[in-house]
Amino acid sequence: MATKLHKYAARLKRMLPPAIWRPARALVTGVITPIRFSQKTGHWKSSLRMSACSSSGAPIPFYTYPAIDFLVQRNFEDRNILEFGGGQSTLWWSMRARSVLTIEDNSDWYAWLSSQIGSNVTLHHLPFIGAIATITAVKKVIDAHPIRTFDVIIVDGHLRRAATELAFSYLAPGGALLIDDSEKYGYDQIKDRKCRRIDFFGFAPGVILRRCTSLVFVEDCFLLKADIPIPDIELSNSEATCGRRPAVTSPMTAARSMETARELKREWGERGWSDQCGPRQNRKT
Repeated sequence: MATKLHKYAARLKRMLPPAIWRPARALVTGVITPIRFSQKTGHWKSSLRMSACSSSGAPIPFYTYPAIDFLVQRNFEDRNILEFGGGQSTLWWSMRARSVLTIEDNSDWYAWLSSQIGSNVTLHHLPFIGAIATITAVKKVIDAHPIRTFDVIIVDGHLRRAATELAFSYLAPGGALLIDDSEKYGYDQIKDRKCRRIDFFGFAPGVILRRCTSLVFVEDCFLLKADIPIPDIELSNSEATCGRRPAVTSPMTAARSMETARELKREWGERGWSDQCGPRQNRKT
């Protein structure tokens, strides 16, 4: 696509005088770029499906696109993943990593994921029963798991600050925390530690406002090795490396709507939200 555009542009540049070519190029670039972004990343399809997916419909995480582009170039075949909060990301990680341990609090979302995950995923449903009791239950589940430490730990569910604090106890040497929507939570838990942080700001699948997904690590991190190739991003994609894709079911559609509503609540949190009517404009009373 990019090569064809460049060829057509080169022809027009030779044919048209600069006074016409320059403003025409600027206009076409301004129109085509957002359309191409939406098509190439799958943002348009994610919006219509109410679920994070690539341009071909494969599941991708609800992280920012810069974070997804960064992760998709890394090899996780021998890595163990821990997720605080499951979703499309669980399917994405399951097709890339050696093992995935996911802890989910929502019963409907847990039921749907149970029917979609592969054999390398261990999924637990732990409903919210109070902050202290829930974190205690989460810790018991992780301690009972055969894998003791994890290479990537994703914080993208309830009790994010407490989960972030807990995550450091299970982080493998050279591993990293991946904190989604990090701009909204502050995460004082990482300020007092000798951590390094990389913030990936940008748009995310199917949502309007820009946000941030942060990579947090202590000292070294396997994701930042200098020998990792820098690919031609136009030739890469955010899809999984195998052909397994979850089937579309009615519970899946309901779960997608639920996850989208949760994401929109995060977007509209500062502007006001009505559970009955969705987002609303702030107004004077």
